[in-house]
Amino acid sequence: MTTLNDNSREFYRKMFFIGLPIVFQNLISIGLNLIDSLMIGRLGEAEVAAVGAANQVYFVFVITLFGFYAGAAVHTAQYWGARDIPNVRKMLGMNYIVGAVFSTLVTGGAYIFAPVLLGLFSEDPAVIALGVSYIRIACFSYFFAGLSMAISYNSRAIQNLKLPTIVNAVALCVNAVLNYLLIFGVAGFPELGVRGAAVATLIARIFEFVVLFAVIYLQKSHPFKAGPKQLFSFNMQYFIKTARTAVPVVLSEFSWAACIALIFMAYGKIGTEALAVAQVANTISDMLQSVFFGVGNATMMLIGETLGQKNKELAYVNGKWSIRATWVLIVTVTVLMLVVCRPVTGFFNFDASTLELMYDTLVVMALLIGPKMLAYIYICGILRAGGDTVFCMYLELVCNVLVQVPMAYLAVLVLDASLPVAMILVAAGELVRIVACVPRFRSKKWINILT
Repeated sequence: MTTLNDNSREFYRKMFFIGLPIVFQNLISIGLNLIDSLMIGRLGEAEVAAVGAANQVYFVFVITLFGFYAGAAVHTAQYWGARDIPNVRKMLGMNYIVGAVFSTLVTGGAYIFAPVLLGLFSEDPAVIALGVSYIRIACFSYFFAGLSMAISYNSRAIQNLKLPTIVNAVALCVNAVLNYLLIFGVAGFPELGVRGAAVATLIARIFEFVVLFAVIYLQKSHPFKAGPKQLFSFNMQYFIKTARTAVPVVLSEFSWAACIALIFMAYGKIGTEALAVAQVANTISDMLQSVFFGVGNATMMLIGETLGQKNKELAYVNGKWSIRATWVLIVTVTVLMLVVCRPVTGFFNFDASTLELMYDTLVVMALLIGPKMLAYIYICGILRAGGDTVFCMYLELVCNVLVQVPMAYLAVLVLDASLPVAMILVAAGELVRIVACVPRFRSKKWINILT
C-alpha cells in the first residue's frame, strides 16, 4: 500500500528531475543577459544603462508571451497526464502561431519606435543613442526567441527537457564567444561595442531555434514531431477554450512586466548610475533565483499531470510539499546572495560610489528574496496549475498597478529615496500577494480539472 510519505518522496524526486533542467534553462537564458552586462560593464555605466533599458522591451515581450505559453501549458500538462498526444501537438501548433504573430508585431514596434522607447527610461542622450543602436539589431532576435520558447515551454509540460537544456547551453556558449569577439574587436573581428552584443544575441537565438527544430524532426518518436495538419488542425472553439485559461495569465504577466518596466523608469529618474546598478543587480538576483523558477515550473507540471489523472486531493498535497521545499530554498539562496554581494562588484568598471550603491542594492535584494519567491510559487506554481488564472490575474493587477508602481514613484519623486530604499517600498506588493494567496490555497477553490 502506497503511503503519503512514499508519495512525497516521489513528488520530490520528480520535482528534482523536472526542475533541474528548468533551472539550467533559466540560468542559460539569464546568463545571456549577465554575459552582456559583464562585458558591456567593462565599457562604462552609460553602455550598461543603455542595454538595460533596451532589454526592458524584450523583457515585456518575453514575459507577455510566457503568459500565453504558461496558460496553455496548464492544458498541455493535463493532456500529457492523460497521454493524449494529438492534443499535445495541437497545443504546440497554437503556440507556434501565437509566438510568430506576436513577435513580428513587437519587432516592428521596437525598431520603429526605438528612440521613443529608450527616452522613457533615460533622459541622457548618450544612453538613448547607445540603446537605439542595440535594440534595432537585437529586436530581430525576438521572432526566433518566441518560437524557441514555444518548444521549451511545451517540453516542460510533457516533462521532456533534455533536448532544450542541451541546446540552450550550446547557444549560451555561442553568445559568449561572439560577445567577446564583437564587443571588443578580438581576432580580427570589428570592435562594435553595444552593437556587437546585439549581433551576438541575434546569432545565438537563430542558432538555438534552428537546432531545436531540426533535432525534433531528426528523432523518430518525439511527441512534437508532427506535420502541419496535426499541429494546426484546431478550430476557433478549441482556441477559445485554451484562451479562457491563457488570456488571464497573459494579462497578469503583461501587467507585471509593464509595471516592472515602469518601475525601472522610476529608477532611471534617480540617474544613470541607478539605472546601471538596477540592471546589473536584477540580472544577478535572477541568476540566484533560477532555482525557484525550476521549483515553480516543476510544481505546475506535476499538479497539472495529477489533475489530468482526476486526483484533486493529491494536487492539493503536492502544493503543500512545494511550499515546504520553497522555504528551505529561501534560506539557502538568501545566505548565498549575501555572501556573493561584495565579490560581484569587483567585475564592473564603475566608480567607487556606483560600486557601493551596487553592494547596498544587492544586500537589499537578497533580503527581499523570501517574500518575492514565496508569492511566485503560490501564483505561478500552484494556483495557475489548478486553472485558477482569473483570481491570479486580479491579484496581479491590484499588486502591480495599485501598489508597486505607485510605491516606486512615491519613493523617487516624493521621498527622494535611494535605489535600495525604493526597492524595499516596492516589495510591499509581494506581501499583499502572500496575504491573498495563503487563504486561497487552503480553500482549495483553485483546483479545477480542465480536460
